[in-house]
Amino acid sequence: MKRFLRFALLIIVIALASGAWIFLGPATAFESPKKSVYIRSTAATREAVLDSLVAGHIINNKTAFDFVANRLGYWKNIRPGKYDISKGSSLLTIARMLRNGNQSPVNLVINKVRTKEDFAAMIGRRFECDSQQMINFLNSADSLKRYDADSSTALWRVIPDTYTYRWSATPREIYSKINTEAGKFWNEDRKTKAMNLGLTPLQASILASIVEEETTNNEEKDTIASVYLNRYRKGMYLGADPTLKFALRDFSIKWIHGPMLDVESPYNTYRRKGLPPGPICTPSKRTIDEVLEAPQTDYLFFVANTRLNGHLFSTTFEEHVKKAQSYREEDRKRREQNGEAR
Repeated sequence: MKRFLRFALLIIVIALASGAWIFLGPATAFESPKKSVYIRSTAATREAVLDSLVAGHIINNKTAFDFVANRLGYWKNIRPGKYDISKGSSLLTIARMLRNGNQSPVNLVINKVRTKEDFAAMIGRRFECDSQQMINFLNSADSLKRYDADSSTALWRVIPDTYTYRWSATPREIYSKINTEAGKFWNEDRKTKAMNLGLTPLQASILASIVEEETTNNEEKDTIASVYLNRYRKGMYLGADPTLKFALRDFSIKWIHGPMLDVESPYNTYRRKGLPPGPICTPSKRTIDEVLEAPQTDYLFFVANTRLNGHLFSTTFEEHVKKAQSYREEDRKRREQNGEAR
């Protein structure tokens, strides 16, 4: 009898140890350090979650996970989101993470973005919402009116930086956080600087977007801004090549000429005076600050100079023509040396 009891006790201990190992031991089915599971709002069901965990090789025991998730009450409150599972996690750890909604953060890194479509595509690649939902938001006057923006100016609130979200964030949540950070950037000091230039923050951002596209040389951005400010104040055409590229939606153009100059668009600053209706890209903080610090100059023209990796500035059209001719000659020689065709 004692032998039987000892044997039964051994069986119980083994069973308990096996059960503990199933639920508390390593239960992942992948080799990488971690793997993500995505639970969509439109598929937040028991079957869909189990299928995702199995198809993604997240867990190695579907039945056991179903049991522990049920005991934790997870199936009654499934929370959509992106969850990073570490290799070797137990079923209990995974189930608790999902039940508690401990989503893994998604970092949205924004650099220069030129169009709303590009921005929407970026969002669609990083979040549950797709690009069409984002573009619909950016084109909605009702959605944007609370942010001091419209469909033309929506991107002026998008300042390049890194923003952290939940994967399940909606277009409104994504834009709202960006807008909040833009509000912090446009502090009273920057607003005052813009006002002293005769600009609103929006106008300063639009001008900065043109400067951003004109040059990558940070040392001359403030001077280029002064040229456009001088033209703007004198009621001249801005004559900014980047605005025509934006109007044509062709950012590969190297030389603006001929029929391009006559394109019918509010962004054609060769044919329409004043600033375009919205930014032509998302300028960096550095560029915006360079615009706000633009010096007082008499410059009205500038031309690229490949030798200086920058631009040559002129106060008169005659001076500008001479420098432009010199640049074209340099450019022609460079192309000939490189075997390029114009």
